[in-house]
Amino acid sequence: MHKVTGHTTLSGFLFLLLALLGAEGMVQAQTDPGERRYRSAVRFIQQGDYTKAKAELAPLTERQNGGIAPYAHYYYALAEYKQKRYSEARLMLKQLKDRFPDWKKMDDAHYLLAAASLESGQFEDGLEALSRISDASLKTEINRMEPYYFSQISDLNRLKQLQKAYPNNRNLALALIDLIQRSSTATADLELSDRLTNRFGVPTASSRPKPVEVETSSTTVPGKPERNRNKGYFNVAVLFPFRVNDLDPEERARSNQYALDLYNGMKMAKNRLQSEGITVNLFAYDVDNDPAKMTGLIVNPGFAQNDLLIGPLYAEPNRIAMEYANLNGIPLVNPISTSSDLVANQPLAFLAAPSLNQQAVKTANFARSLSPGRKAAVYFGTSRKDSTLAALYQNELRRQGFQLIDALKIGDPEMIRVSETNKPAHVFLAFSDESMGPKLVKLLAQRKINVPVIATSSGFDFEKEPLSTFTRTDLYLLYPDFVDPQRPELNEFGEQYLEQRNIIPSTYAYQGYDMLLFFGRALARNRGQLMGRNQMRGAPEEGFLLSGFDYTAGNENQVVPIVKFDGTKFTQIK
Repeated sequence: MHKVTGHTTLSGFLFLLLALLGAEGMVQAQTDPGERRYRSAVRFIQQGDYTKAKAELAPLTERQNGGIAPYAHYYYALAEYKQKRYSEARLMLKQLKDRFPDWKKMDDAHYLLAAASLESGQFEDGLEALSRISDASLKTEINRMEPYYFSQISDLNRLKQLQKAYPNNRNLALALIDLIQRSSTATADLELSDRLTNRFGVPTASSRPKPVEVETSSTTVPGKPERNRNKGYFNVAVLFPFRVNDLDPEERARSNQYALDLYNGMKMAKNRLQSEGITVNLFAYDVDNDPAKMTGLIVNPGFAQNDLLIGPLYAEPNRIAMEYANLNGIPLVNPISTSSDLVANQPLAFLAAPSLNQQAVKTANFARSLSPGRKAAVYFGTSRKDSTLAALYQNELRRQGFQLIDALKIGDPEMIRVSETNKPAHVFLAFSDESMGPKLVKLLAQRKINVPVIATSSGFDFEKEPLSTFTRTDLYLLYPDFVDPQRPELNEFGEQYLEQRNIIPSTYAYQGYDMLLFFGRALARNRGQLMGRNQMRGAPEEGFLLSGFDYTAGNENQVVPIVKFDGTKFTQIK
C-alpha cells in the first residue's frame, strides 16, 4: 500500500506500491494499446518526474480504456499530490470514485483523497474519506496520519467543532486535550478536557507528532500557473451546454436555446468592448451536466490562462469549476442562477442575477416604504421557486417586524383568507403560473382589499393579458429581467442582433450582453482581477440593456427591479 502521510517519508512505500498496485495495472495493460503510456507513466513516477507522468496518464483516464483507466486516475492524482496540487488531486480522485465505484483498490483512493484533503485544510472531507476505508492494514497508517494533521490546527474553536462532529475519534480528542492544556484557561474548556481525558486518556509525549522530513523530488515542482496580467487582452471561458453534436439547424425550439442566446449576446458585447479598447477572447466549452467534462478541462494547463469563467450551469460541474477557480484565483460568474448558496463563502463567485434572497430583502424594504402598516399577507404557487421565494420573504418580513395575517400555498384564488374586515397593509404574490396573477388581482379588488399588491412578473402573461389588468393604482411587479422597450440601446441591439442572427433577441441574449459588458469592463479596470467593491456597480445609463449590476455589498447582484404600469407603459420605479 502507498502511504502519503505528511510525517512519513514516501520512499519506503513508493516502490512497494509500484510493485503491487502498479504491476497489477500493467497486467491490465498487456493487451491494451495504452500499455506503452502506462509503463512510461509508472517509470516517470518512480523517477519523480510527475509532470511527464501526468502527460502519459491523461489520455488513459477515459472510460474506454477499461481496466487500466482507474489505475491511471489514481496515479494521475498521486502525481498531482506529489506536486502539492491538492485540489487537482482531489478532483481526479472524485472522478475516479464517480466513474469506477466498484474498483477493488478504492481504499487506496480514499487514503490518498484523505491525505490531499487534510493537506489543504479540508478536515471534514479528509475524515469522511478515512471513514470509508475498510482495509484493516491501513488502520496503523491512519493512526499515524491523523495526529500529524490535527496538530496543525491552532484554532481551538475549529478543533472543538471537529471533535463534536466526530466524537468517537480518539486522535481528535487527544489533539483537543493537548491544545486546551497548552492554550486555554477557560473553565468550560478545562471541564471539556477533563471529560475527554476520562474517556480517551492523556496525550503522551510519544503521541504528539514530531516534524519529520517529507520525501522530495529533484524534479522541479511547478506552482500555480501564472497568468500574464499585462498581456493586453482577457480570456473568458464560456462553460455552457451547447450540445454541438445534437444541434439541428432546422430545429427552432431547442432545449438549450437559452445557452445559445446567452452566448450570442456575449459575442455582441465582445464587439462593444472592442470599440472601448478592451479586447476579450471568448472560448466556448461544451459543458453539460457531466462532471467528467469539467474535470477534463481543468487538467489542461492551458485552461488556467483564462481570466474569467462564465458557467457551468449545472451544480456538480459548477462545484468543480469553483474549486478550480479558487485555487487559481479566477473569478467565476453564474449567469442565471438565483441561489445564494453558489456564492456563500466564495469570494471569487458572482451571481449575474439577483438571488431569491436578495429579491426577498429588497421587496420587503420596498413594501415598508409603501405603507406604515406592519400587517402582510403572502400567497404563493406550487412550484419550488414560488415556495422558496415566499419562505424567504416571510422570514424577511418577520425580521423587519411585520405581522403575517395570512401565508398560504394556493392553487385556487378563492383559497385566500383576507377580506375587507381583515385587511393587511400589503399583499405579496409569488407565482410562476401566468394565469394566477390576473385572477388574484381581480379577486382582491372584488373583496375591496385596496392595499398595495406586489406580485412576481412570472405570474402574468404580458402578451395575452389586456393592459387593464395592470391599471390598478397599487399594483407593483417584482421583475428581475425587466426590459424597458423605450431605451434606445435596446432598439440598436435588436436591429444588430436580427441582422446577424436572423432572429429576434430573447431576454437571455440581453443578459449575456450585459454580463460580459460589465465583467469585461471590471477586468479592464483592475488588470484582470475583480476587486474594489466601490467600483463593482453598473447603471443602465452605462449602456446596459437590462437594469444593471451592483456588487458593492456582496457577490450577489443587488439590483432588484420593481416596475409599475403608468397608464401607457411599464416603468421601473426601484
